Amino acid sequence: MSTATVAPPAWALKVEGLGRIYGDPSPESVPGTGPESGTVISPATGAVVAAWDVGFEVAPGEALGIIGESGSGKSTVMRCIAGDEDATTGTINLRGVGDGTVDVRTLDPSARRGLRLHQLSAVYQDPAAGLNLDVTAGGNIADPLTAVGWRHYGRIRERAAALLRRVEVPLDRMDDLVRTFSGGMRQRVQIAKALANDPPVLP
Repeated sequence: MSTATVAPPAWALKVEGLGRIYGDPSPESVPGTGPESGTVISPATGAVVAAWDVGFEVAPGEALGIIGESGSGKSTVMRCIAGDEDATTGTINLRGVGDGTVDVRTLDPSARRGLRLHQLSAVYQDPAAGLNLDVTAGGNIADPLTAVGWRHYGRIRERAAALLRRVEVPLDRMDDLVRTFSGGMRQRVQIAKALANDPPVLP
């Protein structure tokens, strides 16, 4: 007796119908908002429709840019994908979670947080949101490594050094507190930290 093998999806991340409303989440909040209306504030309920009906697929190794003016919802979409905020509606699927069949929005909070260790990471517009400023550059990178079981100090240092080198942070700054870094340098350390566990998705 043979069993059929289901091929994994071609995408690493699939988002469909994603929306985020601050305030009344009912459908009555959507009409009268959006680019064609020139406002994100619902005339019916006063809710803020930060993003609505967003959908896209990202293939492994593909880079996707979302373009829009300030306040158009780009960061909101990213934070919903990363699990920092709960989307009001829509589905988010990762190829590595249930072979892409599981909407990660349905996972319990603990499982959703666990995705940040293996399946996806995030790089925030403000580096302070993704770093502990009172920890060294190397220590920030060590944090996600130890969370997944790295224990050998030498290997952790080697991995941190390789990542800092990759983002062009001088290795003589590895043991400096991130608080002492410039904004651009902090951003590079945050990228190195986000890459620590080689996540398949990096919103």
